[in-house]
Amino acid sequence: PECSNMAEYIESLQRLAEQFGRLQGIGKKTAMRMAFSVIEMDEADAAEFASAILEAKEKIHECPICGNLTDTEICYVCDDETRDRSVICVVEDVKAVMSIEKVRGFRGVYHVLHGVISPVNGITPEKIRFRELIERAGQEGVKEVIIATNPTPDGEVTAMYISKYLKPLGITVTRLAY
Repeated sequence: PECSNMAEYIESLQRLAEQFGRLQGIGKKTAMRMAFSVIEMDEADAAEFASAILEAKEKIHECPICGNLTDTEICYVCDDETRDRSVICVVEDVKAVMSIEKVRGFRGVYHVLHGVISPVNGITPEKIRFRELIERAGQEGVKEVIIATNPTPDGEVTAMYISKYLKPLGITVTRLAY
């Protein structure tokens, strides 16, 4: 039989590509290119690559205050005493925090939901960091919550749900489609 794809016959290479393919947004071709890149590394670079993955898994965790990722006790935003804690920007995920921080215009703090309410997918408010947001918003000094979820149907449902619970607290709720 003619060998159309040699890589599929090399079990270890195929397994490595499958693992890369499990990463969000990585298709089969990209996964195979990544696998070949690792195979082409010298032993020291491959060991450093593997070490970086294991170190990240071991040290990175959610900030107990806002849900952002950190490798310290609390994230750099929550640790920054110059931040305006009266304004909380609610985002779906950590990638949104990174995008907003890149432009360096926002000086408040964040709350990462780690998802959105999605009845179709069985994601209820209990499965995201909703309760923690309401607790934070109820603390003395919070004046405004900016809801910066994506303008998808699930993002809009999440924004409306959050607004419903925040408005009775006397907090200004601003909607920013992100």
